[in-house]
Amino acid sequence: MTAVAGREQQLAAAYRHCAAIAARHGKSYHLATRLLTPDRRPAVHALYAGARTADDLVDLPGPDPEGDLADWSRAVLAELEAGWSEDPVRLALVDTYRRYDIPVEHLVDFLAAMTSDLDVDAYPDMAALDRYMWGSASVIGLQVLPVLGTAPGVAREEAAPHAIALGEAFQLTNFLRDVAEDVDRGRVYLPEDVMAAHGVPREQLLEKRFDANVRGLMREMVAVVRRRYDDAAPGTPLLAPESRDCVRAATALYGGILTEIERADYRVFDGRVSVSKPRRLAVFARRLTAAQLARVRVTMAKPKSRSSTGA
Repeated sequence: MTAVAGREQQLAAAYRHCAAIAARHGKSYHLATRLLTPDRRPAVHALYAGARTADDLVDLPGPDPEGDLADWSRAVLAELEAGWSEDPVRLALVDTYRRYDIPVEHLVDFLAAMTSDLDVDAYPDMAALDRYMWGSASVIGLQVLPVLGTAPGVAREEAAPHAIALGEAFQLTNFLRDVAEDVDRGRVYLPEDVMAAHGVPREQLLEKRFDANVRGLMREMVAVVRRRYDDAAPGTPLLAPESRDCVRAATALYGGILTEIERADYRVFDGRVSVSKPRRLAVFARRLTAAQLARVRVTMAKPKSRSSTGA
């Protein structure tokens, strides 16, 4: 086997490794990615796996979480410049960043947000939470955007604000779903001023004590998140046609978590709410036909190459 062939095999294995991480940890997300064209899918898995790995260094820490995250961050930035890594997640991430010309600043901002999780455990208001989400969520949307592509004649900059809003909507959805898990890790991602307005002190979250005040707090936060989804919605038609149904499916599945929170009467301390498997499969099936038709239309719209004989 030649050295080039060996590196190609190593890269392919790295992408498979990332796909397995996405399948194991992000069931709704991974299901939605199956609606992407095969050439786009591995890059999205790599971006997910990279974010998940760094996040786990903070949320599932070893003896030295600060040192582990710093080492991982230094390694991936150096490898991005070099163009190669022996670590499978970082290798796929490096290849994706270089293949799609994703600005390295997005990775730097993401790693900075993960680092802040090591010592920041509360946010005084929505503006402060938004500043944190720039690195933890907004840049995720901006990373994925080049992979999804934009429609003919649409500049990436035009779609970017909506990609940012969708990244934030997904992140906020996770915050509402994971209130109990996050507080057990010592962090609260609900704005303190909104909590105070509803009479919910941090101690009540720690005690997992549900009452009408918590219900009111969660109801208001669900409305906030739905507005982020509304801000993101105009961006879907700006994407490449063959990528739109993936985003529509992901939006339906993540937005469905908000519906499940409402159905549970906002009792987020009783257990992690989720969209049922039948519901996930129904969303996937509904979007699958549309995604396949979009691919056919795009293929048919491409100009046919002329033969060498001019026929």
